[in-house]
Amino acid sequence: MKLNNLKPAEGSTHSSRRIGRGPGSGLGGTSTRGHKGAKARSGYKRKIGFEGGQMPLQRRVPKSGFKNINHKEYFAVNLSTLQKLAEEKNLTKIGIEELIAAGLTNGKVLVKVLGNGELKAKVDVEANAFSKTAEEAIKAVGGNATKI
Repeated sequence: MKLNNLKPAEGSTHSSRRIGRGPGSGLGGTSTRGHKGAKARSGYKRKIGFEGGQMPLQRRVPKSGFKNINHKEYFAVNLSTLQKLAEEKNLTKIGIEELIAAGLTNGKVLVKVLGNGELKAKVDVEANAFSKTAEEAIKAVGGNATKI
């Protein structure tokens, strides 16, 4: 093995053209980068959303609204659903575990009981929140509405 026989390992090089190795290579001078400007400089990296000096889209589009970072997302369960669940499974207490077992929620979201429908069964309900009408309807049939 001699110096004139050395070659890079198979697959280690990606291009047969060696750019920026002097005028004799035919690819010296500006080394395919053009003349001046940011792209001709070493270390150039285009910023995300940069449009060549034109006002970027994220700055052209008007902003509107407000996103409350303290907003809580609830999964709604109606009284009619609780009545159906109490009848089918013969329950006197309905909590998050019973709702998970019934396939209504996955346990990762907060549950709020709403007053849509009619509740006839005396049921103790545990949830993260209740609407006023739901709480009144549960207490009217003799049940308890407990906030977790």
